[in-house]
Amino acid sequence: MDFRTETLVEWAARVRDGRTTARALTDHALERIDALNPSLNAFVAVDADAARAEADAVDARLAAGEPVGPLAGIPIGVKDLEAARGFVTTWGSALHVDDAPATTDSAHVARLRAAGCVVLGKTNTPEHGWKADTDNLAFGPTRNPWNLDRSPGGSSGGTAAALAAGLVPLATGSDGGGSIRIPAALCGFSALKPSPGRVPSEGRRSPGSGLLAVKGPMALRVRDQAYALDAVVGPHPLDPFSLPTGDPWYPQVAAADHAPPARVVWAPTMGYDVDHEVLAVCEAAVRTLEAAGAEVIVVDDVFDGDPVMTFLTLWTISRLRDQGHHADTSDWERIDPGLREQMAYARDHLGVDAYAKALDECYRYSAQMADVFERAPLVLSPTVAGQTARVGGHQGTINGDESLTWVRFTYPYNLTRYPAGSVNAGFTADGMPVGLQVIGRHLADVEVLQAMAALEDRLDATRRAPI
Repeated sequence: MDFRTETLVEWAARVRDGRTTARALTDHALERIDALNPSLNAFVAVDADAARAEADAVDARLAAGEPVGPLAGIPIGVKDLEAARGFVTTWGSALHVDDAPATTDSAHVARLRAAGCVVLGKTNTPEHGWKADTDNLAFGPTRNPWNLDRSPGGSSGGTAAALAAGLVPLATGSDGGGSIRIPAALCGFSALKPSPGRVPSEGRRSPGSGLLAVKGPMALRVRDQAYALDAVVGPHPLDPFSLPTGDPWYPQVAAADHAPPARVVWAPTMGYDVDHEVLAVCEAAVRTLEAAGAEVIVVDDVFDGDPVMTFLTLWTISRLRDQGHHADTSDWERIDPGLREQMAYARDHLGVDAYAKALDECYRYSAQMADVFERAPLVLSPTVAGQTARVGGHQGTINGDESLTWVRFTYPYNLTRYPAGSVNAGFTADGMPVGLQVIGRHLADVEVLQAMAALEDRLDATRRAPI
């Protein structure tokens, strides 16, 4: 058994028709975690007994002829930024490792359980998802299955590493500035950041990243993610920005061979520095799409400037709201130093009108993207500008030099609220995956998924991590 050799859809079908059991899938996942997690550190909490009990309950319902859901028996990990019943939600923070376990699931996790999933435990994340490297003071670094000296990215790095290593076939992620797309790109598989509101973020106050972050399930293949998304999209009474369900996505994405999109915009650099090797891999992927019949329109600049300060304004003010009360206490020193610096910047340099001005900028950047979409319904770019960072607090490299700007291609689409995904475009000379980003128009999630499927079908990028 290897979760990477069959689709998520097939594993669930095998459970439903009796070719395997939920318990067998769960036992395999737990064995895989026991064998590989000590070197990967993808999972930070596992409850084997509770998982086996959940799996046995799924099998019992099947034996009794009761409905079990489309994801029957699928073992999953839950990113440690959202609640899963029976587990502490630490947010990757040393301040919360001793909190009481959650007594309820997030809406996202509850819907996955209702669809038949078995929750194994929590996957690692940087503290409050603040950076593109999965490392924290509470649990330490997660490592990339393609090379244990390299980062899996972040902030859904624990989930991405678990998927790429075959620990589980499905796990949850979230994306406030690239946190689904970056680790998917660095770990060699496809993943979508849905439009905001597709997967609800329920609560009685706004999320910790304000309106930047979205949640979503992550799987190795784009069709599998569409299948899982159908189980979790839809409105929730505690999310005032959640959206209606609409038609199911999986039937629209599941075609065996999607025709390439008729026309795409290719933004190779967006006006920024990009690593030459990363760019060459992405360029070859785009030319594959062109050879299949797509018209490729090259655009050098998408925005009139880097939206980074708009992003940081919204992000740092939101984090200061949630954690600023720890300043001038002993707990302040237990927060990741980089995260403390960001909050201190917001406190010392951003005035009361900064948030409102940043929202104005979101509209301006969205309008600039709308102009680009007049030329084609999809935009392609590298997912990240640099090569994969090494573990230990390093940045990714652009042409051999570490650079803070190596992940600058993802956060603009959190600001502008466009759906965006990443597809494995190929590999660098040292064997590390490279992602190609696919951005669609507002609420055009299915169109993005279909384009990702067309790329996935045509790119020779199906190698498994050597672990």
